[in-house]
Amino acid sequence: MKRRQFVQSSAIAGTTAAALVACQANPSGSPSTDSTSLPQLQWRMATSWPQSLDTIYGSAEAFCQKISDMTGGRFTITPFAAGEIVGGLEVLDAVQSGAVECGHTAAYYYIGKSAALAFGTTVPFGLNAQQHNAWLYSGGGLEAMQKIYADFNIINFPAGNTGAQMGGWFKREVNTLSDLQGLKMRIPGLGGKVMERLGVNAQVLPGGEIFLALDRGTIDAAEWVGPYDDEKLGLHNAAQYYYYPSWWEPGAALEVQVNKTAWERLPKEYQAIFKAASYQVNLEMLARYDRLNQEALERLLAGGTQLRSFSPEIMAAAQRVAFEIYAETANSDATFKEVYEPWREFRDKILQWHKINELSLTNFVAETL
Repeated sequence: MKRRQFVQSSAIAGTTAAALVACQANPSGSPSTDSTSLPQLQWRMATSWPQSLDTIYGSAEAFCQKISDMTGGRFTITPFAAGEIVGGLEVLDAVQSGAVECGHTAAYYYIGKSAALAFGTTVPFGLNAQQHNAWLYSGGGLEAMQKIYADFNIINFPAGNTGAQMGGWFKREVNTLSDLQGLKMRIPGLGGKVMERLGVNAQVLPGGEIFLALDRGTIDAAEWVGPYDDEKLGLHNAAQYYYYPSWWEPGAALEVQVNKTAWERLPKEYQAIFKAASYQVNLEMLARYDRLNQEALERLLAGGTQLRSFSPEIMAAAQRVAFEIYAETANSDATFKEVYEPWREFRDKILQWHKINELSLTNFVAETL
């Protein structure tokens, strides 16, 4: 009963509660209170995050705790920080091979395996967090991503979103396209590909390695998430100029990747609980970031951080290059094209809708502050 009551009390998991009750019903049609027939399972979760980040790594911990709570401790998952089992950029490989049953990571770390995986996280000038969830849950996005992951013996579920990120930390100002030439910057995903076209030497580093690289001058600039996490990593101590907006990450989604063989062995009750926990974490992470980031930005500015916006020249060039890359990749990669074309149509339509019903009000109110 404890598991059933927990799920029913969770608004975000409401659609799952009926499935749980149905799975546990006895022949008379009334719910069963006996959970001892369900197996005792212990899984391991590799993550891409350092333990110091209580938002991202903390969300992986929260996800595992929810699984335990909803199963009365019969299904437990232990999370591990980046480097404890595998490196932060090797989670997919560990899940695919079965070295761990599941992982918490970002799909765009693995675009070298399939460029279309970028859409699982975010792409330059793409969808914000709300729009991305609409695409995943109601616009065919999750089905599209799960189809790709099936080739890796993985099934994925959204499990977090940072919201719109910041444009990163720079040791010197970048006002024009010429200022980007030869710049060494930590930036993953297709955003990194766009930056490379603009003359940047893009590099991919896990979160735990960014500060030292920036502080020692191995790189000249770095983006991570936003004020709260960036402050945790101490990036403001390694660079002075803090740029916005992150045109490459308008709403970065994270996910739980599950070894498909292990997933198919789970009882249906545990699968339903797993999905419910991912829904909860997906909502809760975004709520935390929206609250914590504005508080952290105030602290950073008070401490001397110099806030800068990317120039119209850089923004326009980046958007042009981004869609050139999409078109080129779609022409050469059938899997990318299969995801990109319906995604592009969804993006264009939802932006038109939000331009009318949300942005008009937001812009008006913002101008009165």
